[in-house]
Amino acid sequence: MLIKILLSYLLGYVRVSVEGYYIERFINICKTENITIWNLKRNKDIVLFLNVRIQDFKKICRIAKKTRCKVKIKKRRGIPFLIHRYKKRKIFLILLFILVSIIIISTNFIWNVDIIEENEQKTEKLIQDLEEVGLKQGTLKSKIDTKDIINKIRLKRKDIAWMGIELKGTNAIVKVVKADQKPEIIDENEYCSIISDKTGVITKINALSRNRKC
Repeated sequence: MLIKILLSYLLGYVRVSVEGYYIERFINICKTENITIWNLKRNKDIVLFLNVRIQDFKKICRIAKKTRCKVKIKKRRGIPFLIHRYKKRKIFLILLFILVSIIIISTNFIWNVDIIEENEQKTEKLIQDLEEVGLKQGTLKSKIDTKDIINKIRLKRKDIAWMGIELKGTNAIVKVVKADQKPEIIDENEYCSIISDKTGVITKINALSRNRKC
């Protein structure tokens, strides 16, 4: 949804008013047909203002006719309308083209690495380890091999039981499950002290040989 809205600012959208007594039905049909509408604002009971992509404008007009509503364009926004307005200004168009190219190219890189840990347990220096194996800000997404990164981290660290990496837009979402800490192993051949965590009185002791099973 967010990506569609951001692209709409580049490719163009219109702000319209929808007037009628069946606005709720209008909105429900738009959602059913997967039409992206945002920035909804109600004025009185029968007037609704909203933004819609250029390619969906004809669709909402059809839905408005079906629900007996009237649609009016209030504002036009986006690059297509700017180009039409400033089509005689070549320098502006060139700069605009460069800006759009930079935005499109930047979507092919990872700009944020988000670590999600089970039960909010902190894994020390994980972000540094991820950077060392190739997952860091500014990395081209096509060069990121998530399976290879996971294998390298698992070999390097013994405190991680499971790891998953999902590339979503310009974000890399790293999910981590920490391994249970292994109990300290006591050598049965060595003498040791037995300490109770509660107070009490010893009434009987049974001494067994090392080779005898109980």
